[in-house]
Amino acid sequence: MRGKFAPVKALIFDVFGTVVDWRGSIIRETGTLARAKKLDLDPAAFADAWRAGYQPAMARVRSGELGWTKIDALHRMILDDLLVKFGVRGLKAAEIDHLNRVWHRLAPWPDARAGLKALKKSRIIGTLSNGNVSLLANMAKSGGLPWDVIFSGEIFHHYKPDPETYLGACELLSLDPAEVMMVAAHKSDLMAAKACGLATAFVRRPLEHGAGIKTDLKAERAFDINADDFLDLARRLGP
Repeated sequence: MRGKFAPVKALIFDVFGTVVDWRGSIIRETGTLARAKKLDLDPAAFADAWRAGYQPAMARVRSGELGWTKIDALHRMILDDLLVKFGVRGLKAAEIDHLNRVWHRLAPWPDARAGLKALKKSRIIGTLSNGNVSLLANMAKSGGLPWDVIFSGEIFHHYKPDPETYLGACELLSLDPAEVMMVAAHKSDLMAAKACGLATAFVRRPLEHGAGIKTDLKAERAFDINADDFLDLARRLGP
């Protein structure tokens, strides 16, 4: 007998923070760069500031101030400003380009690969991220992430939480929204997906913003599943 989640035929995942540890990865790479180049730089503060520029940058696109812009380009705009703000000098153009592509090399959470492999045994798994397609494809190669399909806001020329992203992924999968489950560590993402009719799974990532940082990890009755990690999600979801 199949479980109550049998109607769910596909899972689509938020990526930054849900599948990969963006903060820890950026801290490691910027720390290595700072030591190699003898930069006076706080890698954790730099990582947090880079991520903090993400929503304001997308808002500039939504407002029409900027035309449609890939996340790689937005990340570079933020980075260029941060290098000035943090007083980072002496980097070659190729070194700045490489640093910007750290987002292509983010390391998965420890449970991610095994959990995704378990989840894809009976269902389609894919991304639904604001990251551009090339970023997500490179990240998958780098981190060994076994996606069946990559969906990006770039495909729809909308960023999450615009409804066009969630409904666009369902349309491309030829599935009704109720047959697709959005998986995320961010409740606002899940509430937007739920409003579009998708099933929802909340996965707790207590270390996304660093140890000791208070994060809302409380289970919500509004979500179909509340899980501790992807392996727990696979167990709760069932065959």
